[in-house]
Amino acid sequence: MQPNLDPQLYTLLETLLTQMQLILGDKLVGLYLYGSLVTGDFDPTISDIDLLAALASDLSPVEFDTLDAMHHDFIAQHPQWDSRLEIAYLSLHGLQTFRTESSPIGIISPGEPFHIIEAGHDWLVNWYVVRKQGIPLFGPPAQAIIGPIATEEFIENIKDHASHWHEWLKDDASVPYQSYAILTMCRALYSSTHGEQVSKVRAAAWVMEQLPQWANLIQKALRWRLGWREDVADPAAILPETRRFIEFMQQEISHDAT
Repeated sequence: MQPNLDPQLYTLLETLLTQMQLILGDKLVGLYLYGSLVTGDFDPTISDIDLLAALASDLSPVEFDTLDAMHHDFIAQHPQWDSRLEIAYLSLHGLQTFRTESSPIGIISPGEPFHIIEAGHDWLVNWYVVRKQGIPLFGPPAQAIIGPIATEEFIENIKDHASHWHEWLKDDASVPYQSYAILTMCRALYSSTHGEQVSKVRAAAWVMEQLPQWANLIQKALRWRLGWREDVADPAAILPETRRFIEFMQQEISHDAT
């Protein structure tokens, strides 16, 4: 393991890696750390741990069940990380063919249990970030298992993802989800402008400078993010402004494409 981390986080990642190796054996080809622990602005009280586990082949049902039990045990022993793990288990084949076909991916993410879905071209942004910024905790460099992804392709996918946010923001959207949406759109505008992925905090600061008329809402979203386990606002009351921001940002990102 290579990253220069806080000793507690280092031990935490070492524990996860050891457990994965015990369950998967030689099937675990590599484990890659990305996200805010790599890009900066990691907050030990609220930030997620983002990991990609690259596998020689798809997870078997037995491996899935054993990993699921491991995740539950890990959270039982480290409750502060409940709903703060984002771990993807994907085969080398899936990482090499995602543009042309979908492959089963085991995924645990905040607010969702461990489950299997199909991952294809819609995961390009994730693999771009892993390839560009991912730190190998085990295995070869990410560039050895994920082929080149052009910056233009990354930007195109960021814009496509941003164009759907008005569909995903439902009437019952919680305050944490609205905060996530606002800050994600900030990062989408930054990424589509600069061709790189940065932390939500850094992207939010940049957008507040570029679009001061939205600074108040973005500052609120940053506060809501810090209080994600508490009732910090009435979600129905803030939803209209969140929707206006999403629609405005979609137009900004769309105009940036021309």
